[in-house]
Formats: sequence, C-alpha cells, structure tokens
Amino acid sequence: MIITRSPLRITLGGGGTDLPSYYEQHDGFLVSAAIDKYVYITLMEMFEPGILLKYSRMERCKSISEVEHPIVREALRMVGIDEHPSLEIASMADIPAGTGLGSSGAFTTALLKALHTYRHNILHPREIAAQACDIELNKLHEPIGRQDQYIAAFGGITCFHYLANGSVEVMPLQMPEETLFNLQDNLLLFFTGYTRSASGILKEQNEKTKALDREMVENLHFVKELGVQSMEALEGGNLREFARLMDVHWQRKKQRSAGMSNLQVNEWYDHALANGALGGKLVGAGGGGFLMFYTEDNTRLRRAMREKGLREVRFRFDFEGTKVVAQD
Repeated sequence: MIITRSPLRITLGGGGTDLPSYYEQHDGFLVSAAIDKYVYITLMEMFEPGILLKYSRMERCKSISEVEHPIVREALRMVGIDEHPSLEIASMADIPAGTGLGSSGAFTTALLKALHTYRHNILHPREIAAQACDIELNKLHEPIGRQDQYIAAFGGITCFHYLANGSVEVMPLQMPEETLFNLQDNLLLFFTGYTRSASGILKEQNEKTKALDREMVENLHFVKELGVQSMEALEGGNLREFARLMDVHWQRKKQRSAGMSNLQVNEWYDHALANGALGGKLVGAGGGGFLMFYTEDNTRLRRAMREKGLREVRFRFDFEGTKVVAQD
C-alpha cells in the first residue's frame, strides 16, 4: 500500500495571473501558501485484475480506457501503467472540493506521486507539478491556472513567476520568522457554505483575456502588481499593509465577474471589517468557498463570524508539499 498527500492552499496575492491566457502574453506572478489541510491518495495492488476507484463515487473498470474519472485516466496513461492493471485507488480530503483551496491540483499531484512511487520513479516537485498541469490544462483543456499544482508540489509560502515561454520560476518567500508566526496566527478562514466549480468562474476570465478585453487585461495587470506589493509587504514584515492589499485585491477581483461574489458574501465581508478584520478576500476563483481575513483581534472576529453562522477552519502552513506518508 502507498499513501500520499498534497496540501491545499491559500493565495496571498496575484491570483488569476497564472492562467495561460494571461501569462503567455504578459507573464504572471503570485504568492501562494500551502496549508496543513490535505488531499490523500491510497494505492494498492489487488489480487484480481481490474481497476477499483473510490472517490465521491465508485468505479470498477477492466482497463484504463474504461475509467470515467478524467484525471485518473490521464494520470494512469502518463505514468505508463499497463492498460489492464490490478489496482485500487482511493482519495480522501480534509476539505470538500469546490471550496477555493486548490483541491483539483492537490488531487492530481498526490495521484501522480502515488503512481510514480508505485513505478519506482523519483521525480522532483517541479516535474510532478508540470505533469499535473499537462493533464489538467493540455489534455483535459480545463480553463484553470498553474498555481494549485505548483504550490501543492512544492509546499511552503512561495512566489511563482509564470513566464510567457511556459517555464515557471519558483522562489520561496523570504519572510522574517516573527512575521511568519504572526501571519499564521492572524489569518483566519471561514467557510461560506457555498461550493462551486472553479472552471465555471474562470471560463469567463479566460475567454475575455483571450479576446484581449481591455478591462479584464488591465484588471489582471493591476492584480499582478498587487501580488508584487504583497510579496514586498510580507518580506518587509508589514502585515497591516498586506491586509490592506488583500482588501484592494478583493474589490478589484469582484469586478472580473458578476459571479465572483453575492449579497450574502458581501454582507459577511463587511461584518468582518466592522469587527476587527483589517482586510480579506474570498479565496480561490470566487463564487463561494472560504472567506479569509487578517486581523489583530482574533477573539472579536471569531465571535462575530460565529454569530453569523460561519464555521472557522483553523490551519497552519505546510512546508513539505506533496509527499509519500506511508509505503508498505
């Protein structure tokens, strides 16, 4: 049996500039942080031939060609698994999919890590991330970015520079230790109760960017600059400035799509700012998932959001990335 895990993530600045429709023309930049909430994959050989998949549903297949789960099917082919294997693959997650924390990228990297371990292949995190992107963006043509796969593979609090030629520069954030601890203690996540498909939200951004829609491209230019400023604020230990930039980012992000937010999310957001939050945003593509806030008054903000019926998910940062956690 092989068990792997990949961390989920929160975006700290520059989100949305990691889509090919943008970075292939203008380069992209963002800051992302892996957190200690994970997607797990278990893989084991069966005695009888066939493939048994367990995720939100169950599949029994005789061959890879019969597998309905698109990511699993393409990952099996990419790693070079025999067309008629005897494998059981199951996935579990600490947080449901569709909540803005990068679960699809984490799933793909964890699955690839398990399959490569099964084949006795040793791959660098960069190779795992690149293969995951190849599956999701090139083979399955999902209108998504390349943040989730890279931060899941590398872990940590990391800056990513997406170059027009397709290469990715990976730079760990150089943050003072005291700033790191304060950031970890004062960033709070609250679940809105809404789930959504990132592909649906990002499709509109993707199409407008490809069509050179001036408003969309200028919005993403601005967000990329916010990502650079967020990096500078964090590396300089200025967390209040980082919080202010998160709020600016959220206000601009809402302009990208009518589906980015709704009246209820806006009301919760305003309530948080009135009760100790210095800045915040909806994590991920938008439309639901988690609200994230920076505060210097944790107790007050937690009480205020609890009164509104929102559930907090406490977290720490993950610095290990995609890894094998058990092998027998």
